[in-house]
Amino acid sequence: MNEIEPRIVTIVTELLERSDREETTVSLAATLHGDDGLALDSLETAELSAILEDEFGNDPFGAGLLPETVADIVAFYADATAASA
Repeated sequence: MNEIEPRIVTIVTELLERSDREETTVSLAATLHGDDGLALDSLETAELSAILEDEFGNDPFGAGLLPETVADIVAFYADATAASA
């Protein structure tokens, strides 16, 4: 497991906790939007984007991507890390 993956899961979990969500287990396969997933609304998505930008210096949303799952976010940073190596 790379070091980015647990950090992304923690960021998403903390965002959900601040949103007073019932206990939600965040997995890599969890969809970000829609009732069958984490059900982030537009404000929560914007907040997630800002948190990721602060943490990593960039974010997939700001790069014009629309990640659908937590794994998509992890892949964005894994790809960025590999490209800079």
